[in-house]
Amino acid sequence: MSVFNSSGLYPRFLLTGFSGLESTYGLISLPIFLVYVTSIAGNITILFIIRTEPSLHQPMYYFLSMLAFTDLGLSTTTLPTMFSVFWFHAREIPFNACLVQMYFIHVFSIIESAVLLAMAFDRFVAIREPLRYAAILTNGVIIGIGLSIAGRALALVFPASFLLKRLQYRAVNILSYPFCLHQDLIKTTVSSRRVSSIYGLMVVICSMGLDSVLLLLSYLLILGTVLSIASKSERIKALNTCISHICAVLTFYTPMIGLSMIRRYGQNASPIVHVLMANVYLLVPPLMNPIVYSVKTKQIRNRILKKFKKHK
Repeated sequence: MSVFNSSGLYPRFLLTGFSGLESTYGLISLPIFLVYVTSIAGNITILFIIRTEPSLHQPMYYFLSMLAFTDLGLSTTTLPTMFSVFWFHAREIPFNACLVQMYFIHVFSIIESAVLLAMAFDRFVAIREPLRYAAILTNGVIIGIGLSIAGRALALVFPASFLLKRLQYRAVNILSYPFCLHQDLIKTTVSSRRVSSIYGLMVVICSMGLDSVLLLLSYLLILGTVLSIASKSERIKALNTCISHICAVLTFYTPMIGLSMIRRYGQNASPIVHVLMANVYLLVPPLMNPIVYSVKTKQIRNRILKKFKKHK
């Protein structure tokens, strides 16, 4: 068996689609293509509406812009290899290109988790301090939050690429998905993966693990604030402002938990199930977020309808 140190001759990495269904890739790629088109068009629409409507230049919609931009980045990061596999049956990906894709997939995933947390904080401030909402969440504060979110993600994932480059791999390495993920690359190494595995776990705990705990805490505080409101109609109104965000949180964390459970307890499951769950994890949030916010947020929905009527 040939073994390559990634600092010398680079090993080959082969992406994997739905094993055994190669003859139907053309058919399978159609819904995937529609998901990508809808995701990209939906998030660009959200960004355009918020950018061109002065009435939407408010903290809540600035955070929504961050979410749309992150979803756009996540979609465009996975798109090239997805269609190289499903359209052209081109499975091979250079090692450095795989590391770059892995880096941005995890960066955008961590950013999305943090943006959802920032949006929960936004809802808490809006419900708890409605009169001081604009004074607390100023443009400067929002820019600071955005830079902190991006900086944390970039800094946390950056060392992972260098740790992976120090490892040894086989001459040919078969990945489990049509894109590169850190946990998948670690599985292919023939040298000790202890340091990379521990660091990967630390990144998850310090990002999505911490964010999920703070999200839960935020909603406990929101619930406590809502229950302290005397008027029933005002309580319902306050909770309704959180529905879109709750849907976004569930859309992000449910597939992630499902993928983790499949990887941990589904060793005997078909490889197709693993690939399907990974695709759901990366494709569903960018697809659903613009749909949910367009349908459930009256201001966004009205502005979109207004633009279409004006165009006609």
